[in-house]
Amino acid sequence: MRARHKTGMAAAVAALLLTAAVPPATAAPAEPRHLDGTLPSGATYVIDTPARWNGTLLLFSHGYRPAGAPNEAVDASDEATRKLLLSEGYALAGSSYSATGWAVEQAVPDQLATLDVFAHRVGPARRTLAWGESYGGLVTTTIAERHPGRIDGSLSLCGLVQGGVANWNSTLDPAFALKTLLAPGSGIPLTGFADAGEADRAAGRLGDVLSKAQGSAAGRARIALAAALHNIPGWNDPGQDRPAPDDYEAQQANQYRAVSTMLVDAAFRRRQEAEQRAGGNMAWNTGVDYAAMLRRSAGYAEVEALYRSAGLSLGKDLRTLAGAPRIQADPAAVRYMTRNVAFTGKLRKPQLDVHTTGDPLVPVQVTAVHRRAVTAAGSGGLLRQAFVDNAGHCTFTPAEQLAALHAVDRRIGTGRWDGTSPVDLNAEARRADPTTAARYLAFRPGPYPRPYDLAHPGDGQ
Repeated sequence: MRARHKTGMAAAVAALLLTAAVPPATAAPAEPRHLDGTLPSGATYVIDTPARWNGTLLLFSHGYRPAGAPNEAVDASDEATRKLLLSEGYALAGSSYSATGWAVEQAVPDQLATLDVFAHRVGPARRTLAWGESYGGLVTTTIAERHPGRIDGSLSLCGLVQGGVANWNSTLDPAFALKTLLAPGSGIPLTGFADAGEADRAAGRLGDVLSKAQGSAAGRARIALAAALHNIPGWNDPGQDRPAPDDYEAQQANQYRAVSTMLVDAAFRRRQEAEQRAGGNMAWNTGVDYAAMLRRSAGYAEVEALYRSAGLSLGKDLRTLAGAPRIQADPAAVRYMTRNVAFTGKLRKPQLDVHTTGDPLVPVQVTAVHRRAVTAAGSGGLLRQAFVDNAGHCTFTPAEQLAALHAVDRRIGTGRWDGTSPVDLNAEARRADPTTAARYLAFRPGPYPRPYDLAHPGDGQ
């Protein structure tokens, strides 16, 4: 009772603040409107309504923005998709979030406050669909689990649906392997950074090691091993030529570029910002069997082939990894990251996850761990997943995005999942926007290397 009383008081205060912060609603618009403003948290919001609104509001959650980066509000993934959605009669809304970085605790309430502003300035929506991409997919899924009464359905595009703890654990593994095999004794820190400068210096040192290693067959084999631990695909950028399935040299060259980028960004700079929020290191690899993880990886055959070609013993390197000193997490930091956020798998409204098959930053295997959590929680009937045959992170066409949104919208309206097969989604994509590609395909992702969710207590350290 006490928790509900506090929640009610907070909602009342927020409503009073919103009343003071925005002008009153006006009559239904006869022409498109663009509205913007500032929430009580300091986040900005933006709302776009078409001349003929179909009654559905799309609440968009944007992706990760580094600390200090520009932080404007957006209400769609890209301008072309935004225009198409407005032409179909959808209303759009989104906020900037009041903080950059791993700001889940700010992003979720700011998005909910944006819904309140929309109702006040435009009017109540007949239905509300939450959608987001990348880190915004994590924000969207958090809203779906924790605030199902505020939305009618959700769409995660290239989202971190594995959750925060799993994300940081999986990002640690390739960096640990590279340091252990290519820079033993170097003292390069992988966690526990004092500040952003230390993280950047550590990234630079390991990046130099990586660059030198790429020049030898042994170094390339070890880089491939590190990439396999994160399931970084051999085709991971739309600008790359797609290698043949057995062209392991070309696949490794592509992975090297992805690993180099990840080292500078996610494994060091982003980690330091998240550690600062969490009050310590939220990742660990104590008890991790890297040999078993490698055998489950989509890159296992490539690693074996490159080790043979280099005349290098894979077994010896795996024993070296097994014997290396491990990294322990700060329990309080793990608790923080569990709150912000690890998923329960308990869906109350339908959700569709869509992912590219060639994503290097948030590998497609994250969808397998989300399905695992949702199934364990008994919500499997509410979840559908679809896959786009393309390289890169969040490299969807407007047609593919509209097909996914239509599928969720249709599920909300009919109460059943129809038209989520690759054939149906491609047909819908071509109808919605015949000018851009439709590349849905039948695909089954392998297991995620290190799952962590609240539906499986055994996922802890």
